Amino acid sequence: MNAEVTRQAEAAAGSLGLEAFPVAIRRAEDIVPAFDRLEERADALFVIASGLVLSNIVSINILAAGARLPTIYIAREFVQAGGLLSYGPSFTAIYRRAGDFIDKILRGTKPGSIPVEQPTKFDLVINLTTAKALRVTIPPTLLARADEVIE
Repeated sequence: MNAEVTRQAEAAAGSLGLEAFPVAIRRAEDIVPAFDRLEERADALFVIASGLVLSNIVSINILAAGARLPTIYIAREFVQAGGLLSYGPSFTAIYRRAGDFIDKILRGTKPGSIPVEQPTKFDLVINLTTAKALRVTIPPTLLARADEVIE
């Protein structure tokens, strides 16, 4: 999964005329050296979600703030922990939809007959406290589109 997300991020960066510098972390001990490798090469971070990232999110956000690197994530929890912004599927909506599927299954629908669905609701969350600390100006139009703004 992470390899595919990395590939897609590199392709998206290239299409925007940007250069991506993927840095893998496999253990908590890899986090500080990863930031050392990014020093003076990165202007921002797209952090791919994983259990390792989630369990070390405060450290990652502190290191990013110290390096003055804005961060983007897939879920609001990362922004609530000090990241700059997140844009990704609404997990609340996904969980509600899962409840609908469970109801159907309990009423006799065969799980294999339920079609696979893609997320339809996406959340944009912006942390203005982090933006101010990084001296990043968030355009008013982006703030207006945000589902949640943390101040």
